[in-house]
Amino acid sequence: MLEEIGQLKEEALRELSCVADLVGLENWRISYLGKKGALIQLVRGVGSLPPEQRPLAGQAANEAKLALESAWGEKQRELQEKSLAQALQAERIDVTLPGRQPILGQVHPITRVLREITDIFVALGFRVVEGPEVEWDRYNFEMLNIPADHPARDMWDTFYISGRVGEMLLRTHTSPNQVRIMEKNQPPIRVIVPGKCYRYEAVDATHEAMFYQVEGLAVDEGITMGDLKGVLTIFAKAMYGKERKVRFRCDYFPFVEPGVEMSVECYACKGAGCRICKNTGWLELMGAGMVHPRVLEGVGYDSTRYTGFAFGMGPERIAMQKYGIEDLRYFYANDLRFLRQFR
Repeated sequence: MLEEIGQLKEEALRELSCVADLVGLENWRISYLGKKGALIQLVRGVGSLPPEQRPLAGQAANEAKLALESAWGEKQRELQEKSLAQALQAERIDVTLPGRQPILGQVHPITRVLREITDIFVALGFRVVEGPEVEWDRYNFEMLNIPADHPARDMWDTFYISGRVGEMLLRTHTSPNQVRIMEKNQPPIRVIVPGKCYRYEAVDATHEAMFYQVEGLAVDEGITMGDLKGVLTIFAKAMYGKERKVRFRCDYFPFVEPGVEMSVECYACKGAGCRICKNTGWLELMGAGMVHPRVLEGVGYDSTRYTGFAFGMGPERIAMQKYGIEDLRYFYANDLRFLRQFR
């Protein structure tokens, strides 16, 4: 038994000296020091020896086990240090190399245009306010001179939350905030209201079910159509350039009277006519007009004393005109190849 223990110890130490990695070291430990290892199997045979031989055999077995465990621990430290050194060498960083340029995000083109719009109107004395996207029919239509049986409701394909006309809906425009603001404030009022709107319509190159709109409202004594044209002309020249021409033509909106459609000279052909402006030389920019007396009276204003103007524009349309983009869907497709152009 003593000879077998000695031979096993020598054989194990010889194999241990040839182990080259941690995987091989673990296999060696299992082979000799594991629960079913060779040394443990040999130790279990000590009980079958004559009583006078057991002490010496047991002592020899324990000494062999301690020697192998000590050798295994030293080998493990040696291999771990070697593995760490190899990893450090492989992952070594040359600090003299120039750093990698970090990838920075950029402001979305719609957000950028919204900021430009608000900056222009804030400089003109307007205040930026917001309103709810989930709106009551009363504010979205009724208070804006669009009763339930009014044919103008066909102009807005509405998402009704309850499924019934006259109740809650997703706002189709930011105009409800005209009423909300006038209900809580007395003139003078000068505000713009940026926000999302929703309409149930087919998505194509010029239409989306969700889009942004910027509403503007000014109410005070003595406000005229001349004030409306002056403010919007200043805005258009600030947005598109001082040399850009603007045009106002009569149009219909239920909550203004008179109503106008404002266009700006085509950025591509400079008014000569091209495919982008459909050979008209003009690009429609927004709808506007003088606030209808019924809207003023609906919030308790004296329409013989106060007048005002309102306008509504789409930032997406302005961004398409400003950057020469022909498909509205690009803005919301989240294609990084498109968005990176606006850094």
